[in-house]
Amino acid sequence: MKGIIISSIRFYQHVISPDKGVLRIFYPVQGACPMYPSCSEYMVLAIEKYGAIKGVFAGILRIGRCHPFQKRLLDMP
Repeated sequence: MKGIIISSIRFYQHVISPDKGVLRIFYPVQGACPMYPSCSEYMVLAIEKYGAIKGVFAGILRIGRCHPFQKRLLDMP
């Protein structure tokens, strides 16, 4: 189960993601994600550490905290 979820996230990262995938041409300078690590990478790390159910839940909570009005990590002092 963990392998299938992680494989689908890796597919998203390399094909669709605005940071690493095809859509990065629209975000050439800093990327699209204001958080480090990105939400998808955070979810992979959480799945590896906590398992499939808790990891996906932690990733969903992280995605819920991501919004366009927050300060970018690179802009913080």
